[in-house]
Amino acid sequence: MTHLKPQARLFIVSLWKYVFSESKTEGAPMLKCCIVSASLLLISLPIPAQDCPEFLGLPDPPFPAIEVAVSGDYAYVAGGASGWLRVIDVSTPSNPTQVGIYNTPGDCVDVAVSGDYAYVADGNAGIRVIDVSVPSDPTEVGFTEPDGQAVGVAVSGSYAYLAAGTLGLQVINVSTPSNPIWVGYLIGIGDVRSVAVSGSYAYVAAANAGLQVIDVSTPWNPTVVGFYNAPLHTALEVAVSDSYAYVAADTTLWVVDVLTPSNPSLAGFYYTPGNAIAVAVSGTNAYVGTGNEGLRVIDVSTPSSPTELGFWDDTGIAPYTQSVAVSGSYAYAAIGPDGLAVFDITACGGESTIFWDDFESGDTSFWSSAVP
Repeated sequence: MTHLKPQARLFIVSLWKYVFSESKTEGAPMLKCCIVSASLLLISLPIPAQDCPEFLGLPDPPFPAIEVAVSGDYAYVAGGASGWLRVIDVSTPSNPTQVGIYNTPGDCVDVAVSGDYAYVADGNAGIRVIDVSVPSDPTEVGFTEPDGQAVGVAVSGSYAYLAAGTLGLQVINVSTPSNPIWVGYLIGIGDVRSVAVSGSYAYVAAANAGLQVIDVSTPWNPTVVGFYNAPLHTALEVAVSDSYAYVAADTTLWVVDVLTPSNPSLAGFYYTPGNAIAVAVSGTNAYVGTGNEGLRVIDVSTPSSPTELGFWDDTGIAPYTQSVAVSGSYAYAAIGPDGLAVFDITACGGESTIFWDDFESGDTSFWSSAVP
């Protein structure tokens, strides 16, 4: 089932004001027209609604999918306990096609992509670095196994950041992908489920400990500088855009102002149907995975008042939406045993616009016509 968002078509209308006068010339009267004002009106009118989001396709046959990352024409899907990392060609969004596969030694629970490499959070098997420069032949080139369960991963510059459950945040130097080196850690910040990095800060979804903001400017000495938490909520995943962190926290999407990292504060929230367990942000929209309640699209252009734009929860295939990635005009959702769902999100963005461009003229020479 999809929720529809009205669209608009733009029309340009020119409005002119005329003043006519008659004068006599030798032989025939002359009718002269003076344009005294004109206006250009750009107006948007409703057209038939499109789906927001518009479901395009699934791979055939399906496969287990619990996390997804996208780079260029390829989606990289973590298969969970199956241990498989799959490379999916999404250049034709309506026909996602598997082109490569790699069996990791662990549980393959999360994946991040940077350049020619996929970085896999592989449960007890730590972080695995996979060369995906040849999509049909993904190949492991390096790994390291720090303490704890690797359950989430983010990559920024020369470092990978591992969410390691109760063993906190682990920092890995991946400047040489074939030789990833553990350089630092931070424990005592809760059960770390997810991590996002922006600038010199890592933002951690730490279950009952909420959102933790970590200064990682010194990678071997990550330090907590701020946090936000709400009673009876479990922070499961985090995404960061501009000066806001978006946290999937049980039945709620938190919008947290992190402009001052040492003092994060709740700017707004949205109660989701089902459990909010995944979030991705693009432009002014947040895309939230809510398990059995599917994919929800939330307008966060006004952070204090998030509003749902649309949703997809096709009960015909019983999706369990647990990871979301956005690239360009498309969203990609890992939906459990049914694999990877691809959506066109064009209809989810944009606002109607009306404006005037007025001018005044008293030039009677602009137009004239002789009337016999």
